[in-house]
Amino acid sequence: MDEHTGDRGAVMGPELDPGALIVGRDAELARLFRAVDSVSADPVLMLVGDVGTGKSALLEHAVLRAEAAGARILRAAGSESEASLAFSALHQLLRPVPAEVDGLPGRQRAAMQNAFGEGPATSGPDPMLVGIAVLSLLSGLGDHHPVLVVLDDVQWFDRASLDALSFAARRLAGEPVTMLIGARDGDHLPGLDRHVPTLTLGPLDNAAAQQLLDLQPKSPTGHTRSRILDQAGGNPLALVELTRTAWAHDTAAPLPTSGPLPLTDHLERIFAARLDNLPASTTRALLLLAAMDSADSAVAASAGLPRAEDAAWLPAMQAGLVRRTGRDVRFRHPLVRSAVYHAASLAAQREAHLVLAELLRDEPDRRAWHLAAASPYPDAAVSAELERTAGRARRRGGHAAATQALQRAAELAPRREDSAQLLVEAAAAAVFTGDIAWVEELVAAAHARTGDATLLASAAVQAGRLAVLTERHTMVFSRLADSAEELTVSQPAAALDLVAGAAVVRFYSGQDTQRHRIQDLLRRLPVNASHAGLHTWVRAVSDPFDDRARLVSLLPQLTAEAQARPERLTTVGIMAWLLDETPQAVRAFDEAFDRWELQGALPEGLGGAVAWAYVERGRWEQAREACTRTTAVGRAAGLDHAVACAATVDATVLAFQGHAPSARTRAEDALALIDPLESRSVFVYARRALGAAAAAEGAYETAYDQLRMVFTADGAPVHYHAAYPALADLAAAAVRCGRHEEVVAIVERSASALADNASPRLRALISRARGLLADPEDAEPHFRAALADPVLEYWPFEYAQTLLDLAEWLRRRRRIAEARGPLTEALEIFRRLGAHPWIERARAESRAAGLDVTDAAPGALAELSPQQQQIIRLAARGLTNREIGEKLFLSPRTVSSHLYRSFPKLGITARSQLRDLIEGTLATAAHQEQGHARPWKQSPDVSRTPSHRTGPATRTWQQ
Repeated sequence: MDEHTGDRGAVMGPELDPGALIVGRDAELARLFRAVDSVSADPVLMLVGDVGTGKSALLEHAVLRAEAAGARILRAAGSESEASLAFSALHQLLRPVPAEVDGLPGRQRAAMQNAFGEGPATSGPDPMLVGIAVLSLLSGLGDHHPVLVVLDDVQWFDRASLDALSFAARRLAGEPVTMLIGARDGDHLPGLDRHVPTLTLGPLDNAAAQQLLDLQPKSPTGHTRSRILDQAGGNPLALVELTRTAWAHDTAAPLPTSGPLPLTDHLERIFAARLDNLPASTTRALLLLAAMDSADSAVAASAGLPRAEDAAWLPAMQAGLVRRTGRDVRFRHPLVRSAVYHAASLAAQREAHLVLAELLRDEPDRRAWHLAAASPYPDAAVSAELERTAGRARRRGGHAAATQALQRAAELAPRREDSAQLLVEAAAAAVFTGDIAWVEELVAAAHARTGDATLLASAAVQAGRLAVLTERHTMVFSRLADSAEELTVSQPAAALDLVAGAAVVRFYSGQDTQRHRIQDLLRRLPVNASHAGLHTWVRAVSDPFDDRARLVSLLPQLTAEAQARPERLTTVGIMAWLLDETPQAVRAFDEAFDRWELQGALPEGLGGAVAWAYVERGRWEQAREACTRTTAVGRAAGLDHAVACAATVDATVLAFQGHAPSARTRAEDALALIDPLESRSVFVYARRALGAAAAAEGAYETAYDQLRMVFTADGAPVHYHAAYPALADLAAAAVRCGRHEEVVAIVERSASALADNASPRLRALISRARGLLADPEDAEPHFRAALADPVLEYWPFEYAQTLLDLAEWLRRRRRIAEARGPLTEALEIFRRLGAHPWIERARAESRAAGLDVTDAAPGALAELSPQQQQIIRLAARGLTNREIGEKLFLSPRTVSSHLYRSFPKLGITARSQLRDLIEGTLATAAHQEQGHARPWKQSPDVSRTPSHRTGPATRTWQQ
């Protein structure tokens, strides 16, 4: 509450002044009117401009147009003094619709109640679930009337509200909801800066400025008019207010001859000048109004602030400082509030906050902030109040609000040690805002207040937690490694935490010099039983193919130890995935999600391993669900690297499914977000996805070019873990475009480098690559070796590719009967996975082998978009539209719309037919093919997952 420039009355909606004509904004007004019209193509429009350019007036005209058309209006206005109160802006927006909030589905309603501090104390609402709840609520309101959401002064919204609203804003396509956003030009708005159509208000041109002056009650003339035009610089508010001041001086004293002053300071002084000669009761009322938050007004007005009809307000109204709006009084402009507040003495400001704190004694969070604003010196009691406020904010998921409260509590703590402790706690809370600069600021402040090694080590660990999720890998690695080196003797546990973070950065960057630094640090750290798991983590992440057998042997013990700490199961799962123990990784992830639903505000380090493990295991829809969540969370936190990681996984699945254009778009999006020299992992994954997309289209030259970039010019892997699985696909592309000699050298170099540390999966991929590259008479042993280990069936797509390669080789050697078995199994696996390009290849090969392969109904899914396919598969598992929406971050209306458009393409009319479509026809197709040839081998179920619902399916797409 250090700045008081928000607008208290805006919560009620500004009352449009009959004389407030819009001048010089015809094009902007027309654009806003198009946005609120039902035919608008843009559900979200952001209006940006400097203070006084007319954003609020334009938004009000749009509101009047929408109201005249029968729209439901929801609005909220930011206040800088409320930016520290988690979900305050969202609460303001939804206060008129409590019944609709209560009507949300259980989990969404509970998330909203927790966010607003109305539910039981919990670990905090899932930020994504709050966003889904907002989206569902807006969509539901749209069932009855079009909805217009007006968000003004968004630069002052609290971060938790902004995250939830930006989440919903990105998903309004197809909804009868329009969102208009007003913000100061140049302010960073997380989640709204990119891809949001923006209308910028610049200064009025000279003709419009002249017209606006002509419309004033006392239009200036001559030199005074020229001075006003010059100093206002086309700012409408400045033109109006300077004109009023000029008229006031004409009746009292002449205008000062010096100038010009900086516009903002000049206007604030103008507003403050209007305070002269006001009655004491009016001055006191204005200061209380300036010092309070919008949510304070309901309590304060009834207890200490004059009512709107009170005579105390009349002099302020006559001076143009405030305006009455119904039962409320509001400042005419935020600068008036700022001028009123800052014109008061520090003692008067302090007295106002103390009065408000007393009035708000039943509102502990707001009371604490008023007490803090009234505390010019350290105060242990107020510091403790703010610390309790931070705790409540954290439980509601308001990490930014908690950070602000802890930071202010640290400033008020009398003892330096307590202040440093609070700053470290603030840094820990700030980690979950995604704002690394803020974390670093808090850590630096803690360093300035204490020399306590333990506390400073904790501060360094907090900074490292967020830093590993950024894309600045080289700089972050050096910082983490240097900090760890300083702490190896005095704080070995903290040093190991930092090395664990450095290992994650090493994975993302792929730089080999970082591996040597990590190994050196590990040798200098003591090994004890309590830290054995973290030592294993560092080794598995930084170099999984060094003594792989020993690392794998430690997994069962680590899994057993994690049973008491389900959150550690994800760590075990990541290590298992890195070691190519994908079945064990998936079991760990499944158990972790069953026992401990992940709902953090940020992606975890190496969280992409979850999605990759599901891809490898053949559970592609779950992989895409994981990507959807990571993308949403990463975007909300501004973590481009997390978004890029998810995009590469998504691109890979899309390529496997045959959606090559979509796959290319996602992969190119990932590459645009990273520096390939800083993030070799994302670079390699993106190139693999682009190679798979090209192969899906039969463009093998392009596939080769993309996959060749996964290895250096001399054949070394660009990334020590991500590159090796591309060997077989590179070989497949090479033999189809005559480039196989170069790839032989790469494959043999990789085999030599891995040697005995190669996993069964990598040995199989190398054998497949050798079979593809070998002379025809020498290929069979390699293909047989690639299929020899039964465990390889747990990588179903790779296994089916090898079966298809073997079958093609057998048929070309005229061993038709032998080819039919692997062909049948490969086709069945590809169909279960939905790998359409490979289904077509396997079907063509099957026909050539004399198999009667009929078209199967699941092929109709290929006509749907990737998102429609996800929705269809989830609906077939029995999920309702709301449940599907929660998984894919869509509104129920959007889900219903996709189902409505998909049913005719699938040739069905009822939801109850989906399960038969997805599963029953697969069994029929498999039975038809097995009648012609004995299956090569019994294949595990590679794509089905337990249904989330067991009741009967409903008959419509509107469930």
